[in-house]
Amino acid sequence: MPAWSRGRLRLLRLLLALCAVSAFFATATPARAADATTPVTQAAYLADRLRENPVHVTDQLPREVPRSTAPGFARLAKKTGVPTYVLVLPMQTSTDGKQLLGAVHDRLGRDGLYVLFEGADLAEATAYGVRVPADAAITVTRYELPYDAGPLRSFERFADVIALGGDKAGARAEAARETYQDDEPADMYIGPSDRNNQSFLTGILLTGVPLMIVLTAWYARRQRRRSGAERRVPRWVVPGAAALTAATIALAAPVVFDQTRSSAARPPTPAELSARVERVAAGLEKDPVYADPESPRVLDSRQLDRLHDRIRDFRRSDGGGPVYVSLVPQTPASESAGDSWLFAAAVHAKARQDGLYVVADPDDGTIDVYNYGLRIDADSLSFDLPDAVTLGDSKADEADDHLLGERLDTLMTFLDKAPRTDRPDFESTPAAAPEADEHTLPPLFATDFWPGLFVGAFAALLLSGVVAGVMWSAGRLLRRRDPAPEPTDLLPFTAPTEPSASYLRRTAYTELTTLTSQFTDPDDRTRAWDHLDAAMLLVDGDPDRARAAGTDPATLVAVIVLARAGRAALADDADDADDLRHDLCCGINPLHGPAVSRHHVRVSAQGNSRRLLPVCEPCRDTAVAEPGGIPGRLLKLPDPSLGNSRMPYYDATDGPLTAVPHGIARLIDKVRETAGVH
Repeated sequence: MPAWSRGRLRLLRLLLALCAVSAFFATATPARAADATTPVTQAAYLADRLRENPVHVTDQLPREVPRSTAPGFARLAKKTGVPTYVLVLPMQTSTDGKQLLGAVHDRLGRDGLYVLFEGADLAEATAYGVRVPADAAITVTRYELPYDAGPLRSFERFADVIALGGDKAGARAEAARETYQDDEPADMYIGPSDRNNQSFLTGILLTGVPLMIVLTAWYARRQRRRSGAERRVPRWVVPGAAALTAATIALAAPVVFDQTRSSAARPPTPAELSARVERVAAGLEKDPVYADPESPRVLDSRQLDRLHDRIRDFRRSDGGGPVYVSLVPQTPASESAGDSWLFAAAVHAKARQDGLYVVADPDDGTIDVYNYGLRIDADSLSFDLPDAVTLGDSKADEADDHLLGERLDTLMTFLDKAPRTDRPDFESTPAAAPEADEHTLPPLFATDFWPGLFVGAFAALLLSGVVAGVMWSAGRLLRRRDPAPEPTDLLPFTAPTEPSASYLRRTAYTELTTLTSQFTDPDDRTRAWDHLDAAMLLVDGDPDRARAAGTDPATLVAVIVLARAGRAALADDADDADDLRHDLCCGINPLHGPAVSRHHVRVSAQGNSRRLLPVCEPCRDTAVAEPGGIPGRLLKLPDPSLGNSRMPYYDATDGPLTAVPHGIARLIDKVRETAGVH
């Protein structure tokens, strides 16, 4: 055989041997590297879901976007007029939304409008092979709707703008930017604290307003009595108005505060709350490492193989056991409300397999370990596990995969060296997750409604006091500017027993000027004219002298008595000299006004000294029921000879006022005698 032929034959044999070796190694590769348990990429998994249904709603957000919303998304997608594919996923912090949609489109191989929701927020929308104003629709949705509008309402607005077409959609997007550039739309929903405020306000109004009506009416009636202008109003009017107001508030409050939910999220069903736990538990039955297919891949094949090896070795070690690793994000909208302990407990209960349950979050990179039935020291897991493993360090924070592969490998090393115990240990039961229907607001007539009732009553009392004080101050100021006499029937209750000089000057001037203004016919020489004439004699014909600082108090009291008697005579055209209402005033305190009878009364607290004096009705009642109370009701005036001490008016002066117990006519005569007028 020629040499070149022998060389060619050897080369052919070498090639056949290499092929045989390659075939052997190919068939000898571990099945785990090529079988169906090898994690598929995120985009491939999502493409498969959209191939089954053009709307995929994750099972990881039941509290925010339950899977029951999928038909709603499908119905709204028909408005776009083009094939529309919707993905509702948890927040994708390490994945660009546009790149993810592009990868899903490439895997699915179908043109159309691809929309990505991250939770309830419209995150991205991209058109492939169709012409639609996706960017303009996103702009309108984000500007025109508040953040709490909810995914279905957001997608409805998005689809409506898509249906407008390019030009109209662009114009609307520009208008939305201009309108809401500085001011965001008002929130659509209120929170529990807002509902508490509404309940509190309702309680305040329900007691405060009716009580204010009652108190204001009472004060106004009292003021009318004091002014002598009381009008008879049926007793049921004020209580009826207060009751009607309370009923109106109670009926109107639920209409005004008609919110019943704090979010657009629908209440999840029990099946939706358990779907993810069942999925993870089923995955862990097949493989001790479950990587969430909806999340970005954080372990490559080499890291995954090494983790499997470490788990297998730990299971065979002394005091070791099964380790189950869940690479699943923990979000507040999940069934466990973001609590990894609660999630691990639920997965353990569903899987019914004891072991160490490791929850690694591919989103924030945290790692938590929970022991269910292994002889691993609990204190070691709780206090000795390094923060670099559980929380990560600065390098882990910067890495897209949070270096979970290296940190899980470090965790396995820690578990290999962890102290063992004599008995298996179990985690305690975690706190329960919030109620499934956590977005339902409490009833309006609950929570802070009851404290509001008490605050409303207190506020009504306080406000009524303030209003009464303001009205009293304003009335006093007006009385000073435009004084008016007090009603006669109130005088026995309001007249002081030891009046100040300012009170006497002010009252004398008011009574005298009022009588002067009412006496319109100076030629009518009635008894009222005699009263006015005598009063004017006491002030030398000038009413302003009644306000002079040096005027004698006894003189001022006489002016007051004469002026009041004159006004009474004008009001009652009678001219009967024996009419006690015109001729007598109270001898206990002439400032009390007209007398009704004469009575022997005790005028001294010491001894049994008595005098026959005309008395007003309250003084008569006191003289009969409590004779010893009369000395305290006597009008006392300063005695110039005794300094600041006071004496009964008939002992403190020898002027005309001493004639008061004998009647108004005698007082008039005494004034004229003193003035030398006949």
